[in-house]
Amino acid sequence: LVVIRHSPYGSSLAKASIDVALAAAAFEQPVDLLFLGDGVLQLHPDQNSRILGVKNIGRQLATLPLYDINCVFADASAIARYRLDIARAPVKTCVINALEIRELMLKYDHLLGF
Repeated sequence: LVVIRHSPYGSSLAKASIDVALAAAAFEQPVDLLFLGDGVLQLHPDQNSRILGVKNIGRQLATLPLYDINCVFADASAIARYRLDIARAPVKTCVINALEIRELMLKYDHLLGF
């Protein structure tokens, strides 16, 4: 499980987290993603990164199913705090609460946090 806590364009960690997930999946490792806190901003449906001169993370997220990364989870409280329309996110996302996040993390042998 790759746990992503950083906003999409504040540092290189956001892009690095997605790159790691894609690389692992390319080598046929099972990968799921969990967006927590500011990390849910990566799921914003209307990202415009051109003015920053960087690649759009939303476009990269849209490719996850091509790598068989089909389980993407997001923190319900952060989604509500940022008022995100998760139905319009670049990738299909399951919104889960704090208890479900804890249970989810306990299911994995390996957690990679960014």
